[in-house]
Amino acid sequence: MIEILGTFAFAISGVLVALEKRMDVFGVLIIAFVTSVGGGTLRDILIGKTPVTWMENMIYVYTIIAATVFAIIFRKRLNYLRVSLFLFDTIGIGLYTVVGIEKGLYIGLHPIIYIALGTITACFGGVIRDILCNEIPIIFRKEVYATASILGGFTYFLLRKLPIDNNIVFVISGSVVIIVRLIAVKFKISLPSLYKD
Repeated sequence: MIEILGTFAFAISGVLVALEKRMDVFGVLIIAFVTSVGGGTLRDILIGKTPVTWMENMIYVYTIIAATVFAIIFRKRLNYLRVSLFLFDTIGIGLYTVVGIEKGLYIGLHPIIYIALGTITACFGGVIRDILCNEIPIIFRKEVYATASILGGFTYFLLRKLPIDNNIVFVISGSVVIIVRLIAVKFKISLPSLYKD
């Protein structure tokens, strides 16, 4: 269920970017698709899971199509596209970070690797989206993006050491990602720049 919510959120963020670029319906659907499942596909390939998750379960495809139709129909109500994109993107990375971490846990990888898998799952759909839309990916700019995923991953790792229900660990860790990103944007916190402005 959580993975479906993440897919829906990321699909909408992809649609909003594609609409800003004035793509046709096919282009909008493709951007929604790669934004939603790009990170998870890369993760599955890295851990040797084939066919990849979305190929085995059509609910992901249906969810992406539904999110695309929803976002296109209600695009006029999403007046502040930048705000909407940011919110859906942030929710997506929060949910997908924890989903990616749990995939690493299932196959018994080192904690650093499953935190990396969580970050890849959360961030690389957005990387593919931005590249296809001729933008420098957010993850490669000063914004706190992948850093939020990494912090959420460390939170997950630390909480797993405590006698806490796994569902609570999931919720807290995903919330850390979302809150860190919201705070960073609200207070204009960014990573140090290597370049003079």
